[in-house]
Amino acid sequence: MAAKPRFRKDAAAESAPRTDDRTDPHPVDEKLPPGKMFTSGLQHVAAMYAGVVAPPMIVGPAVGLDVKETAFLMGASLFTAGIATLLQTLGFWKIGAKLPFVNGVSFAGVTPMIAIGKGEGDNAIPIIFGAIIVAGVLGFIAAPYFGKLVRFFPPVVTGTVITLIGVSLLPVAFNWSQGGNPQADDYGSMTNIGMAALTLVIVLVLRKLLRGFLQQIAILLGLVAGTLIAIPVGITNFDAIKNADLVGFPTPFHFGAPQFEIAAIISMCIVMLVCMTESTADMLALGKIVGRPADEKTIEGGLRADTLGSAISPLFNGFMCSAFAQNIGLVAMTKVRSRFVVAAGGGILILLGLCPVLASVIALVPLPVLGGAGIVLFGTVAASGIQTLATAALEKGENTLIVAASLGIGLIPIAAPTFYHAFPEDLLVVLDSGISTGCVVAIILNLAFNHLGKKGSRDDDAAADADRPGIPDQVPASAH
Repeated sequence: MAAKPRFRKDAAAESAPRTDDRTDPHPVDEKLPPGKMFTSGLQHVAAMYAGVVAPPMIVGPAVGLDVKETAFLMGASLFTAGIATLLQTLGFWKIGAKLPFVNGVSFAGVTPMIAIGKGEGDNAIPIIFGAIIVAGVLGFIAAPYFGKLVRFFPPVVTGTVITLIGVSLLPVAFNWSQGGNPQADDYGSMTNIGMAALTLVIVLVLRKLLRGFLQQIAILLGLVAGTLIAIPVGITNFDAIKNADLVGFPTPFHFGAPQFEIAAIISMCIVMLVCMTESTADMLALGKIVGRPADEKTIEGGLRADTLGSAISPLFNGFMCSAFAQNIGLVAMTKVRSRFVVAAGGGILILLGLCPVLASVIALVPLPVLGGAGIVLFGTVAASGIQTLATAALEKGENTLIVAASLGIGLIPIAAPTFYHAFPEDLLVVLDSGISTGCVVAIILNLAFNHLGKKGSRDDDAAADADRPGIPDQVPASAH
């Protein structure tokens, strides 16, 4: 007796018209359960915390602030970083990249701010804040024009810049691993480096053994484990908790009304251009990692959030805000692409800024422990850049030259920090950033080799790039 066909029911079911036209949201727009949202957001805060508080820790004493006022600056920086992060992730109107994009205090402004504040006494911080406000407003106006540069960032440029971002961040992790303070007696000690190495091993083992959500928060678990181990070792400092207040609000204009001096404004406008360049590169890197390539509209919105956050920040005693590249590595490693997770991190940052005691708990993580985890985070960014370069048609000799020259010049501030010591200080704002110099060189060389004089072959090159595997199609503006 012939067997009845078993496939007809399934086939009919498959061919039946769908009555539900809903589609699953893109992972970037996915909302996770509250518990996962909080812990994943906390992991982003742990990864960026040291980077947020380091600039005020450096600038405060350099312009004559005492310990209490410097601590106030640190809390204000956490608060304003949270606001800027919410602007980026949630956004409104045409503001925000609406990607899992973390914002915080930019290191690019540290040296210029110290130079501005020297000899100004009580006026130092108001002058710095006035310059940041003007730079933020001008940057906001320029964002739509700056966003149009996205077409000059093909894989050969973005891959180079992403690689530089990762490589440029690794020295930060190495410094943390040694203790963070070169003047300290235990800087580079076996204890510090041993804790960094142990944390690195813990993170790698957790990533290997755990599954699901626990694997995604391996960095956070590694930081907790490393901190607990560091307590009996004696490198965990509890002074921050002892001296912290329970509640503290960054009172607007705590240091006085902003003052506007032309020299300071010009200096901070240069810093703003550097931050906008780095943020553009970061958005392109993050867009590829999360599977939603950053188009012109995305970059324009992201730069508006950057610059608006910077303009608002001084009102609450914070500094210039820009993208935090280390969190891009965290997104790449955990595969958690939801922007709402990072928005939760922004909310946590605001709470930390309002509650110094909570902020001090995060500060318990010793820098060597953070450095061990940072090696994985920042190395992941560099690996993403290498992956992008694999799609950049390096068989073309011109592209190889673009990568070689851009990486070489971009690595100068890392390999030879005093290379530009004889240059004017205003130029050092750009030259001391390997990401910025490498990005500018890559753009110029790409224009020279792949655009100028090759008008007739652009369509062929574009078609070849479109057919090459690994390069995602540009996301239409309506997708955002």
